[in-house]
Amino acid sequence: MLRIHFTGEDLARMRIAPDPDPMWEMLLSLHRLQRRDAGVVLGPWLRESLPRVPPATRLLTALVPPAGFAPDFLTPAVGGGLAAQLEALRSTPRHQLLQDLREFTRQNLSRRLPTWVRELAEGEPEGIGRVADAAQAYVDAVIGPFWERIRAQVSRDRVRRSAVLAEGGWDAVLSTLHPSVHWEYPVLRVEGLHDGDLHLGGRGLRLQPAFFRRCGPTALCDPTLSPVLVHPIEHDVRWATPDASPADGRALANLLGPTRATLLSALADGVANTGELARLAGTTAPNASRHITALREAALVSSQRHRNATLHSVTDLGLALLEGGRNSDARSEPPG
Repeated sequence: MLRIHFTGEDLARMRIAPDPDPMWEMLLSLHRLQRRDAGVVLGPWLRESLPRVPPATRLLTALVPPAGFAPDFLTPAVGGGLAAQLEALRSTPRHQLLQDLREFTRQNLSRRLPTWVRELAEGEPEGIGRVADAAQAYVDAVIGPFWERIRAQVSRDRVRRSAVLAEGGWDAVLSTLHPSVHWEYPVLRVEGLHDGDLHLGGRGLRLQPAFFRRCGPTALCDPTLSPVLVHPIEHDVRWATPDASPADGRALANLLGPTRATLLSALADGVANTGELARLAGTTAPNASRHITALREAALVSSQRHRNATLHSVTDLGLALLEGGRNSDARSEPPG
């Protein structure tokens, strides 16, 4: 278990990353690629991506096992997107390469490393340069075609957590981050990670939503690096087919009424609070609350209160109704 120690200054300097991190998504997607465990949600990505995986990816999988530790230098904490991250990767200091590769060897004793990895340990620029080139090729071929949809899903998760932050502060965000995370000021305990203590010491903590993270949060191993906690997002199961969005069409509106149909359709995009739903439906918060109550009584919506935040989500029955409404509208349209 990793124990992250906060001060008041750390809470004041916390932030939620606004976008997905290309190198973290690269690393996490390599886990999914090697284990073939994408499941229903990431299955469309895996099926489309496998034929496009470039040969140079073998340089990356030598350093990124199907599960477990991968060197910290593969996910440099710099802004500016992929180009800036690749430049930082090429400029990784030799002492960090040595430290990360020693840790990688220690945690993967049964894994045989190719001889070219010695070039990394010796600080040869050609070695780390080839890794950076392989990362560029992999992201372009496997991540790039999905990037806008990945960004949309991460943005959706960030909006949801920002609503929790606005309603209940960082206590609410950290308490609802993931079932494996336990928050009791001043310590955040994260199960499933290496055993240790990370003292933030006023540096704050960046929460990084990750599209390809499936289980609990992960973090860098080196406590001297910029602190980040990479956590899974809640995916919209229809993310891979953006044109198949939930409908607020005629059949659903005729059944529920236009306001309730709009509210239910909005919740299919993720968890939201009453104020957000009211804005989406173009109504007042009290009126939205009344309609949400009716939807909840019909078992179409569920609500959960955490301190000062009440968050609403669509139930399986609600999703089935939305899908039925969409299919009904599609059948009612004339062909061609």
